[in-house]
Amino acid sequence: MMRLSTAQPDFAAALARLLTRAQGLAEVSAQVREIIARVRAEGDEALLGYTARFDRQRLTAAELRVTRAEMDAAEAATPPRLREALAVAARRIEAFHRAQLPRGIEYTDEAGVVCGMRWGALDAVGLYVPGGKAAYPSSVLMNAIPARVAGVGRIAMVVPAPDGVLNPLVLAAAKAAGLDEIYRVGGAQAVAALAYGTASIARVDRIVGPGNAYVAEAKRQVFGQVGIDSIAGPSEVLIIADDGNDPDRVAMDLLAQAEHDEDAQSILVTPSGRLAARVETAVAAALTALPRREIAGASWERHGAIILVQGWDEAAAIANQVAPEHLQLMLAEPWPLFAKIRHAGAVFLGRDTPEAMGDYIIGPNHVLPTSGTARFASGLSVYDFMKRTTYAEAPGAALAALGPHAVALAEAEGLTAHAASIALRLAKD
Repeated sequence: MMRLSTAQPDFAAALARLLTRAQGLAEVSAQVREIIARVRAEGDEALLGYTARFDRQRLTAAELRVTRAEMDAAEAATPPRLREALAVAARRIEAFHRAQLPRGIEYTDEAGVVCGMRWGALDAVGLYVPGGKAAYPSSVLMNAIPARVAGVGRIAMVVPAPDGVLNPLVLAAAKAAGLDEIYRVGGAQAVAALAYGTASIARVDRIVGPGNAYVAEAKRQVFGQVGIDSIAGPSEVLIIADDGNDPDRVAMDLLAQAEHDEDAQSILVTPSGRLAARVETAVAAALTALPRREIAGASWERHGAIILVQGWDEAAAIANQVAPEHLQLMLAEPWPLFAKIRHAGAVFLGRDTPEAMGDYIIGPNHVLPTSGTARFASGLSVYDFMKRTTYAEAPGAALAALGPHAVALAEAEGLTAHAASIALRLAKD
């Protein structure tokens, strides 16, 4: 774990080193390229072959799709407390994303031209859901519900089932999200099937959802054939905290991110040396009892940091430079500092709004830009499942008023057919 201070002469270089985390996608690029090529050429045969090889599950094409009976059984096997939690989360996620639905525009300008833009949903979306040890029903809700709210006509979910085991809670979440087209396949081969289609799985227009390095690389390689949400890197949190915080709470918020993955990153920024020391001690103590202590400990040791700053302006500047996936402002009065934040995937305000609440139940999406990409990217929303179409109508008077200017510009660009297509109409009038 790095201990940094903005007062040290090499702070800028040290912070840059801290933020450098190799994702290693290049190492799997060739393997993924081969998998995609085979699925594209051989369809179900390659898909089933890779499923047998990587997931130790031999299936026929007819067995790829999860049945309604299996979904009903998974829902029935889910304890009532968890069914209720899924239902509450689904309602809150839907409410937040329904509030995002955009409105089209249309106006008639002074020349008499009608200009407009309308929104429409994608026809088909593929949702990748991790399986096996990394089975996250919350990700099903966060990816599927915005697509449904946007009005996507078809949502196809793929989820690996290592050794033939499907997590019942993932299927229960799928049912809560209104999904009914689910396939028990994963990895780069599932991404390829969604992108290019096979006899059993029809192609989609966009692929969203988290996965391992092979899935991320597959999404990168099929981009252009289909749209994708992002190439997600390791998870991260940056916490800005004042001295009034309970160090045990701050420590657990740091570890909540660290337990995701050995490459996850947790950073504390504070002007209080006292809080920094107490949090460091609290992290060490909490790790001894944490069930995922090996993962969280490795993350904290390799990528964790505590940064001492000399004021809140420095803290805001660091946050904007890091552009973290998750930003917690654990302050007595967080709103003034929030006003200075320009780059963050999602921000959690106050001492009692841990990022973990956002992962599950608050409502805004937990699929967020990582690795500094919050400088130019946003979290998943209904907009990811919609597209805009502009339209215009130029009646005769508008054509007469604007056409000569368009002809002049077309001729200046040497595009004579462009100019003629307009001039012919002007001459007719």
